[in-house]
Amino acid sequence: MYKKDLRKKLLNLRKTNFKKKSITFIQFKKILKKLNLKNKINFGGYYPVNSEIGCLDILEKLEKDNYKISLPVIERKNNMNFYEWSFKDSLKVSNLGIPEPFAKKKVYPDVLIVPLVGFDKNKFRLGYGGGFYDRYISKVIKIKKMVTVGFAFSFQETLKIPTNEFDQKLDIILTNKGIVK
Repeated sequence: MYKKDLRKKLLNLRKTNFKKKSITFIQFKKILKKLNLKNKINFGGYYPVNSEIGCLDILEKLEKDNYKISLPVIERKNNMNFYEWSFKDSLKVSNLGIPEPFAKKKVYPDVLIVPLVGFDKNKFRLGYGGGFYDRYISKVIKIKKMVTVGFAFSFQETLKIPTNEFDQKLDIILTNKGIVK
């Protein structure tokens, strides 16, 4: 199945099966313990749209625990960067309809929470098709070590995601039912 067809099928599945449930901080904390990360790290997240599984509760808890958090900003047609953000700060809505921070301080997250349309057991993800996350991950891993954590509903798993040389494998995929092994 081609990416375009698979994407359409999985987006419809997500839309019809979407529930307000999300990944809990307790589930996410298990990953943090395994990673044995330092306290002064930055977490990159996303503002959920189009029935994406939520991560805002986790980002809010991380911020209350004195971690720095950031959200993506699409700056040009093919370029995305992350900017420091706080729940005290307002957001603007991009021309893609996604809430994003006013660009102030660019950061390179140590842990990047990634939304996805679908995934497979090999930890490849299918996104919306713009390649923003694949390009961003490819750029940042040349600069520093970054852990990528895909967030998904368990029903978004598919047998195999078609891939090409630009697709970036995720380090971890966490669903509402646990870690994908």
